[in-house]
Amino acid sequence: MEFDVEIDCEGLLCPLPVLRARKRLLGMAPGQVLCVRATDAMAAIDLPHFCTEAGHEFITARHEGPVGLYLIRAGGG
Repeated sequence: MEFDVEIDCEGLLCPLPVLRARKRLLGMAPGQVLCVRATDAMAAIDLPHFCTEAGHEFITARHEGPVGLYLIRAGGG
């Protein structure tokens, strides 16, 4: 998985992973890819929903043990 920026949201509970992803995506160019590392199980639901609402592309999710890796492509804003 290739990405441009990574943020660590491990140990943070809903809604903090989404809020941190939103803030970081605001500073990214359209097409850049953000990797969100999160341990909160709700991130698997919240991040794709956020992407749909905000115009970003939710690319994929995978897990490395308890840590979810969520890739998001920044939209055109």
